[in-house]
Amino acid sequence: MDFEVISATTTDELFSAIADNQNKEFKIGAGFTDLINQFRHRTVEGLTVINISQLRDPEYKGIVEEEGSFRIGTLTTASNVMDNQQIKANFPVLHKAASKLASTQIRNVATLGGNICNVSPSGDMTAALIALRAVCNIIDYTGKERSELLSSFITGLKQTSLKKGEIIKNISIPKNTSVKIHSGFEKIGSRNSMEIAIVSLSYHIQCDENATIKKAGVSCGAVAPTIPFATSACEYLVGKSLTGLTHTDKEEFAQRVVQYATPISDIRASAWYRKEVLFNISKTIFD
Repeated sequence: MDFEVISATTTDELFSAIADNQNKEFKIGAGFTDLINQFRHRTVEGLTVINISQLRDPEYKGIVEEEGSFRIGTLTTASNVMDNQQIKANFPVLHKAASKLASTQIRNVATLGGNICNVSPSGDMTAALIALRAVCNIIDYTGKERSELLSSFITGLKQTSLKKGEIIKNISIPKNTSVKIHSGFEKIGSRNSMEIAIVSLSYHIQCDENATIKKAGVSCGAVAPTIPFATSACEYLVGKSLTGLTHTDKEEFAQRVVQYATPISDIRASAWYRKEVLFNISKTIFD
């Protein structure tokens, strides 16, 4: 592999490196857990890698509570997410997704931004963030900023709306607006450790003091080219009692989730199996 590495420790250095390489092929890396795997599968020549692992700007790292949201820097690791008590208390779906990501060693270096920009249909933290209606806060090398829902930021298989001069600075998660939450992440694989999901389900349901569902977020991983937000399934739940859902309600909800699945058959599982598993775990998250 023949490539140049540029390390950026300040945003000025980062923007300069991006500007200088606009006419070349370059990639931005931090934990490098996904990039190294990509390099193993294809020859890389004439590539520039911009290393931002030591970037000091606080807006790119850490977890900060703001007025209406929690801001998570793109350089925040899966271990940082998993160990944060505010994330664990407010967004169990993200806490559980981070805790099920690969091994301890990988969680210690794998970043939130990297998990998103790898654009895997089975990305654990990405799926959880989509269920949470997370927003990507993006900046380009001229300092121009924009924001976009993560669910629309991912535009297709291994594709995003990110332009060549842009980088995700941080991710915002809206604060809960209800007093009770039912939130979790279910991941089905063929073995217990280091497993890429065959199917995953992320859900974050908010209820009032009477257990009436006020807002719901659901996404399903590894069953489509992207990670779909199951809008119809979410809309079906609103207004119903979380503790009063009937067997018919649960089956209807599960069927609506499965409508968003367009899986393929591969070496790990058949399309039929993925749909069956998704239906079954969707139906049982309320039990």
